Amino acid sequence: MLRLMRHPAFTAATLCLAWLSVQTAFAQTPKPQTRFANLDGLRVHYDNYGKGNEALVFVHGWTCNATFWKANVPAFIGQTRVIAIDLPGHGESDKPDNIAYSMDLFARAIDAVLQDAKVERAVLVGHSMGTPVIRQFYRRYPAKVRALVIVDGSLKSMGTKESMKQFLDPFRGPGYKQHAEQMVTYLTQAMKNEQTRNEVKAAMLSAPQHVMISAFDGMLDPEIWKEADKINVPTLALMAVNPQWSADYEKYVRDLVPGIEYQVWPGVSHFLMMDEPEKFNGTLTTFLKKNKIIR
Repeated sequence: MLRLMRHPAFTAATLCLAWLSVQTAFAQTPKPQTRFANLDGLRVHYDNYGKGNEALVFVHGWTCNATFWKANVPAFIGQTRVIAIDLPGHGESDKPDNIAYSMDLFARAIDAVLQDAKVERAVLVGHSMGTPVIRQFYRRYPAKVRALVIVDGSLKSMGTKESMKQFLDPFRGPGYKQHAEQMVTYLTQAMKNEQTRNEVKAAMLSAPQHVMISAFDGMLDPEIWKEADKINVPTLALMAVNPQWSADYEKYVRDLVPGIEYQVWPGVSHFLMMDEPEKFNGTLTTFLKKNKIIR
């Protein structure tokens, strides 16, 4: 049997079956109910699957969009209501150039979506920039949060506008696209699937310049970092190996979030939910069952 498993034909057949299984799962995924919530006249797009007054809500990162969760959403349809949001300035949501794309705006946008969808409580899953977004939502609306899931995002300030000036200034100039491409290439270089990597890069680089810089400024806003307020709901953190997530950082997070389940995954990129969707979906499912959110 071991020899058979090593045979090239066996490996190819196994891979083909696995690929067909993934494609079948996507083909059987119900089409979402596409809706737009209203936030002070701003249209906030979201995809909704299912019904109920509680939901699993996916929140993307900087210059990303709701489609970044396409390998994850299908795993939870039928177990709970699922919502994937395009934050203002991203995806199919409005992108005006006369507003600040702050973490507080994004938090209020999530609330507008929950109100439009008539959702009373949610498990919020935030990737990258989505982490300070869902933390800000928890500050504003703690009673609406059942649990938090952090996906390679920071609960601690990355710096100040002054300390990050050399990095941020190129985003403000006419050559911003080249600088953005360098950054996105760095973020995606470890992704395992070339097609997915190219899709991610194209999506991120399509974001308007004013959204890129304003949202980054928003992540550096000292107002959202000045209080190390405790997080007292069930929380899962899934991190990729990165020097930024040091032992000191982990200690900070464990002090901030008593009882947090904190995992660091080797061999994945910043987009770990796309690199290892089955592992991600399984880990999230276990967390949700452990906390009696799904059966």
